Amino acid sequence: MQDLKIPAHIAFIMDGNGRWAKRRLMPRKYGHKMGVEALKRVIAACEKLGIKEVSFYALSTENWSRPKDEIDALLAMIKKFADEEMKEYVDKNYRIRFMGELHRLPQETQNALESIARAAENNTGIVVNIGINYGGRDEIARAAQKAAESGLPVTEEAINANLDTAGMSDPDVIVRCAGEKRLSNFMLWQCAYSEFVLIDDFWPDFNEQTVLRIISEYSGRERRFGGLK
Repeated sequence: MQDLKIPAHIAFIMDGNGRWAKRRLMPRKYGHKMGVEALKRVIAACEKLGIKEVSFYALSTENWSRPKDEIDALLAMIKKFADEEMKEYVDKNYRIRFMGELHRLPQETQNALESIARAAENNTGIVVNIGINYGGRDEIARAAQKAAESGLPVTEEAINANLDTAGMSDPDVIVRCAGEKRLSNFMLWQCAYSEFVLIDDFWPDFNEQTVLRIISEYSGRERRFGGLK
């Protein structure tokens, strides 16, 4: 660990829950359930390793096109997660934030998420940022609209101040798993100079060793932010 560069912020595009379950002859909702367990392991590992912020892509604006029973299972799991796991996170001093338009979620789910965010707003530990009904293009459009409505010039600074991630650092690393090689509309504004790490493992298999692999690969990169060295 002494020779590794620890990124301040890692963002994860979680993927492969359904394929992971299918390989085990289990329903997709079981894969999502085990994906929640992986989320818990990854947050704990990142906190242990000194990472200050983590972001996760849980439900995209495009996911609504999936079969209704799968969406219903996902929404039920988000509600259960907010009611049970998130309270534990508050007690652990995690700062919990959400990206996305939560108003499209069922009202009871909205209430649960907003309650947890308020309860954790004064915490001082690792930032856990979760994208629910989130899309990068939608976020940029909303931020630009808010900036324009303020009457001030629509500058990079104005858009930054109105993003769902306002006040957070941009991701040093964006991780895509399950063998996929695309952003899928995730943190498009924030990823301008992020390092991309591609992992073939399905999300439910992620653990502390996976996080160490990510940090090791990041440590071997030279970040220039558009400059010359």
